[in-house]
Amino acid sequence: MTVSEALRQGARLIQSSGSDEARLEAELLLMHALKIDRVHLYERLQDELPVRAGGHYRRLLDRRLTHEPTPYIVGHKEFFGLEFEISRSALIPRPETETLVQLAIDFARDRYPDKRFTTADVGAGSGVIAVALAYELPEARVIATDVSKRALALARRNAERHGVAARIDFVEGDTLGPVAARVEIIASNLPYVTTGDWLATPPEIREWEPRRALDGGADGLRYIRKLLLQAPEKLAQNGALFAEIGDRQGATAQSLAEEAFPAAKVQIRPDLAGRDRVVCVYA
Repeated sequence: MTVSEALRQGARLIQSSGSDEARLEAELLLMHALKIDRVHLYERLQDELPVRAGGHYRRLLDRRLTHEPTPYIVGHKEFFGLEFEISRSALIPRPETETLVQLAIDFARDRYPDKRFTTADVGAGSGVIAVALAYELPEARVIATDVSKRALALARRNAERHGVAARIDFVEGDTLGPVAARVEIIASNLPYVTTGDWLATPPEIREWEPRRALDGGADGLRYIRKLLLQAPEKLAQNGALFAEIGDRQGATAQSLAEEAFPAAKVQIRPDLAGRDRVVCVYA
C-alpha cells in the first residue's frame, strides 16, 4: 500500500464516523505515524508505506473510530500560529477563540505601547490564550487561573515550550478569585454551552472533552455572570474585558455586561464567520 492509498483509506474510514474534516484528520494521523510534516507527506505520496508506520497508523485510526478526537490522539494542535500540547485535562482549542486573542492584542498595543501591564486569562485550560498573549505582547505580565491542577500543569508546559513561562503566573482557583490586584486586561473563555446543547453534542465532544470546560448551565451563562460580577473590583481604570460567548448569547451578555459596568462601553464582536463571539467591556 502506498502512502497515498493509506491516506485515502483513512479518510474514508474517518468520514464514515461522521467527520466533516476526514481528509485533514487522516493527514494528521498519517503524519503522526510517519513522524513527518505535511510537506514531506506529500513528497512521499507514491512511496510504499513502511510496515511499522502502517501498523501505527491503523492503531491511530482505530482510536479515531471510537470517536476520540484527533488532537487528543496526536497530542497537539495549532492555535494562533503556535503549536500547543493538548490532553484530556483541557478543552481542545477552537479557531473562534483566536478572535478574542486578537481583540485583546489590538487593545493592548493601542492602549499600552511600550508600557508594562498585566492581563488575566480566566479559565486558562491548556494555556492557549495566556501563551499567545505573552508571546505577542512582550510587555505583558499574565496571570493564568484555572480550577484544574492538571490543566494548569499543561498550560505551564505550553508556556515553557514557547519561552514565555517567566512572564506567566499560574494560579489555581475559581474565575477571578485568585487575582489579588487589579489588572489592565481580562481575557476569558469560560464554559458557555447550555446544558441542553452539551447533551446533544457529538461523542467526540461529550465523551472526551472535560464537561466542566464546556457546560455553562441552563442558559450557558452561569460562569460569565460570575465573571462579570467579580470584574468591576478586578479591572483597572481604562482597562478592558474580553469574554467568549455563544453565538446566540450576544444580547443577554451585553445586558449583563452593561449592568456590571454601567459607565463602560460594551460591544459584542463577531468571529470570522460573522457570529456573535466576544463580549467586550471598555472601562
